[in-house]
Amino acid sequence: MKRLALRLTWSCYLCLVWGMTTANGSSASDDDELRVSAEHTPIVVSVEFPSELHQESLDGRLLLMLSTDDRQEPRFQISDTFKSQQIFGIDLDSWEATQPAKFDDRAFGYPRRNLKEIPPGDYWVQALFHRYETFHRSDGHRVKLPMDRGEGQQWNRAPGNWYSRPAWIRIEGEVSIQLDQIIPAIPDPPDTEYVKHLKIRSERLSAFWGRDMHLGAHVLLPEGFHDHPAARYPLVIFHGHFPYDFDGFRPEPPDPDLEPDYSERFRLEGYNRIVQEHAHEFYKTWTGPEFPRVLLVMIQHANPYYDDSYAVNSANLGPYGDAITYELIPHIEQTFRGLGAGWARAMYGGSTGGWEALAAQIFYPDEYNGCYAACPDPIDFRAYTVVNIYEHANAYYEIGPWGRVARPGTRNYLGHLSATLEGANHYELALGTRSRSGQQWDIWEAVYSPVGADGYPRRIWDKLTGEIDREVAEYWREHYDLSYILRRDWVTLGPKLRGKLHIYVGDMDNYYLNNAVYLIEEFLATTTDPPYEGEIDYGDRAEHCWNGDHDCPNAISRLRYHQMFIPRIEQRILETAPPGADLTSWRY
Repeated sequence: MKRLALRLTWSCYLCLVWGMTTANGSSASDDDELRVSAEHTPIVVSVEFPSELHQESLDGRLLLMLSTDDRQEPRFQISDTFKSQQIFGIDLDSWEATQPAKFDDRAFGYPRRNLKEIPPGDYWVQALFHRYETFHRSDGHRVKLPMDRGEGQQWNRAPGNWYSRPAWIRIEGEVSIQLDQIIPAIPDPPDTEYVKHLKIRSERLSAFWGRDMHLGAHVLLPEGFHDHPAARYPLVIFHGHFPYDFDGFRPEPPDPDLEPDYSERFRLEGYNRIVQEHAHEFYKTWTGPEFPRVLLVMIQHANPYYDDSYAVNSANLGPYGDAITYELIPHIEQTFRGLGAGWARAMYGGSTGGWEALAAQIFYPDEYNGCYAACPDPIDFRAYTVVNIYEHANAYYEIGPWGRVARPGTRNYLGHLSATLEGANHYELALGTRSRSGQQWDIWEAVYSPVGADGYPRRIWDKLTGEIDREVAEYWREHYDLSYILRRDWVTLGPKLRGKLHIYVGDMDNYYLNNAVYLIEEFLATTTDPPYEGEIDYGDRAEHCWNGDHDCPNAISRLRYHQMFIPRIEQRILETAPPGADLTSWRY
């Protein structure tokens, strides 16, 4: 901050006041900010492309970031919370790279919506070009989307994206920035004694997208795999976000020279050390004499919309559910001697992974023998976090005859807010139009919505205003509202799901995901024909992502999914296996 203060003119001091106002609600008045904005010359920021791109016609999203903090690159300081620095975005559609692209008052921004609202001054500035690819899908639509390039759909880390070196630049009048850096390719992780990596070309997905599409997996082999060549194993899927490698498994002891960091999420010093300690403990448990011998799998299914597909079939993403269930899983079982039957497969996961585990169990009831869903994404759209998409008129506000109240987006265990639904969605709108931000609300829309006339997902609500589209909501209900589907189809689903559904959530989940669990419990707990015979449990004052562990805090229990659920899965397999099933070759 000392360096910053020495460099500032009076007008830039006002920009710092704005930054502090954004963070804590104090300092300059709205009138002061409006006067500053009105008195300065309109801002225009030109972004020039490197000569390497001059022969190309560019498609993508060009992003401009302004920060008041130079301790980190601006591209790593953008979020949907009140702590976010400023970002603006514009679409480039068949743009001739010899011409600079310009940000002016028409560019959409977050948290400030318009360049008019930016006080002139010195900012830590960076621009980035997020590249899109053209897809000719089998449904006849031609769409431009950012294909994942091994990074798990992270716009600020995607290989091939060009960006500028961050620099202190005075933002006033006309400004020019040169893209001069490119994000390099990411190498594939190496195989080890226990962790194997595989990738397959999916026939189903390639046909849908009109180009080769792949699914990947990281497979953790059981202890004794090579010493027992006749053994065949159950398969367990740990659903979740894009895994670069198999996380949480560390044969080496913790690094004694690792410099401890601070986890803001868990309010813990040295959390990186804790993660390594538990990863090594899991290695010792996995290779110990008493732990069940199974194939443990993490799936890579990043796609043009998100870091994973939600493991279901979708009008916009394609048949990922079928591709995973009928292409990838059989390939894993054939390669690594799996038992290859539904009674010998199970799933668990948290958050996105919790929804995926529950959805896959419901949509493929015979292919899996149990799911353990922690803090699942909304499983009843009457509680789409805090929005009832069937009854509310507006997602962002509760509106009365004389006033309105903003709907909350993120809270802590005390109920203190760090984001609103409107802010989170406007953050995404700055990152990308047409559900292309690669973020949470847009992927829900991409998975659940019908295809729009332009080939992109139909909006569940107007991204700018929050007005809900009731027709789209009805489509969501029939196809992806898991609670509604269970109620609608229990006569046929119920017998296949007995004892298979297990749901866990904290009653202070940061994203209000407990609200939907209450609603699904109302049905399951009172259903007797047949009874569901599963489990729903709540963590008192527990945040995201509580997984049923009443003894450890979230910071620890999230590192112990495998130890918690694999023994339960083994027990269920032993109790429900069909007559003559192999229950011996893998139990050594």
